Amino acid sequence: MTHTWRITTVADAARARIDTARIVAAHGVSTLERTRLVTALGAQLRQCLTKGGTWRLDVRTGAPGQDGRPGRITASVRSHEGAGSVPQQPAWLASAELPGGHQPAADQAPFEGTSLADALLSADEDTSIVLENLAEQEELVAFHREELHQTNQGVLALHAELDAAGRAQRELFTAEREARREAEHARRRLTFLADASAALTASLNHEEILRRLPQLLVPAYARSVDVWLFSDQDEAGRPSPRPAAAVAAARTGRPQYAADHPGGLSGVDDHPPSALHPTQPLLCIPLPTRHSPLGVVTLTPPEARWDADDAVMLVELARRASIAIDNAQRFEHNRDIAETLQRALLTELPSTPGLRLAARYLPATHGLNIGGDWYDAFRQPDGSLVTVVGDVTGHGLHAAVMMSQLRTALRAYAVDGGSPGQLLTRLHMFLHHLQPDLYATAVIARFRPDEPTVTWAAAGHPPPVLRTPEGEVRILDARPGAMLGIPLDQDIRDHTTRLAPGSTLALYTDGLVERRAQGIDPGIERLARALATQRVRDLDQDLEGTADRILDPMLYDSERDDDVCLLLCHLTT
Repeated sequence: MTHTWRITTVADAARARIDTARIVAAHGVSTLERTRLVTALGAQLRQCLTKGGTWRLDVRTGAPGQDGRPGRITASVRSHEGAGSVPQQPAWLASAELPGGHQPAADQAPFEGTSLADALLSADEDTSIVLENLAEQEELVAFHREELHQTNQGVLALHAELDAAGRAQRELFTAEREARREAEHARRRLTFLADASAALTASLNHEEILRRLPQLLVPAYARSVDVWLFSDQDEAGRPSPRPAAAVAAARTGRPQYAADHPGGLSGVDDHPPSALHPTQPLLCIPLPTRHSPLGVVTLTPPEARWDADDAVMLVELARRASIAIDNAQRFEHNRDIAETLQRALLTELPSTPGLRLAARYLPATHGLNIGGDWYDAFRQPDGSLVTVVGDVTGHGLHAAVMMSQLRTALRAYAVDGGSPGQLLTRLHMFLHHLQPDLYATAVIARFRPDEPTVTWAAAGHPPPVLRTPEGEVRILDARPGAMLGIPLDQDIRDHTTRLAPGSTLALYTDGLVERRAQGIDPGIERLARALATQRVRDLDQDLEGTADRILDPMLYDSERDDDVCLLLCHLTT
């Protein structure tokens, strides 16, 4: 349905506005939408009157669509040019949705004064309702504004907390980085200390340790290193000049820091600058032992000064270096004693017509270079020559002392005569009663003048190896006796083997032939092959060189963790 008004005057506009409001109200449009539509229409009509001319207002009511769309009421204003003219485009257009299921009220009475008054009151009523709704909306807006303000305050507080948390987190990150850096430096110091300690204690030569110490410290922890051992003197026999701080460290046993400013190092005393090095800071650390310092190590810093933790590490390294030097000096002292004793125990082999002897003794490459292996050769009262090779269990001074006692006892027993088996039997009883927890092995060979035989006996010892003049090699593996000193009564038997001129008998200890990974039998076979390859001429004229030529291929791949002893007995032609 369409309602049309022709508007020329203000009265026409007022009537059209009032009628439109009544039509919209009749179709049940809500107060807010009705007020919005009518108010907008009134404003548009005022503008049209201001422009002048005749205007046309059309209010069209549309029914709901078949697709479920709601009906709408539409108001449009356009210029009116008279009958027969082309319709103009609307200058203004507005619409409102019609409520579903509402039946429009009957047409109102014609426009009159009463209707005008009623329309004005209705408009005021609608405006009042709109204002009430507007007040409610304003209260709601105020409420939400307050909520928004509170939210903003919370957001600001949250931002402040987040900023504080961010600062705290940054501080924690900074502290963590610093802690990681310190931990890395501490790990580096501990690793260096462990590696340096291992390098210093790996050697038993104190001069080698003194050479390694500067190599370890320069340039990471020191620019220069000077080690002052109290036992060292210059060629003139006078001590070299030393910084006063080094002398103070030697006298007090405490580390000294000599510089023109305090060092602030834990456990280190401050000292005035050195007159020898006035512009250079010095850290003088004593080398302590249980009784008195061995010396003082003087360091110059790699940079301006030392870190406090680095100084603590350097003091600890000096302590460990002192222990290594002290141990090396003690070892060198004991080694000198051992070597002197070993040289004193070696026998000068006798010369006998028709028989040549050559001996070799090589100590183990580990330890004090002294052990229980020995060789000996001496004459008995009847003119026979006794040769012996023995091995006391263990190494070191104790084994060497026991070897010396056995050697002396054997010579004493041989004065009374007796065969090799009888001598070993008596030696077994002697060792069993003297040292019940110590054992030994030995082999004795006796050569009689003008007799083409050799009588021999063994007690737990590797068998002798015999080379004939033709180059044939035999292993004399007749049944030996048990080890000397074991808790067992035994009577060691003699064995006799014929010898021809040009024959060579090899007596040896297990250090020459035994290897842990292979056992002893392959080593005896190697010795037999080495003896068989020697030339007759060399055996007759250069028995000493022959001993070396046998040892070299036997020991080239061995670290000699046991003593080696070899005695060659050659019957000349």
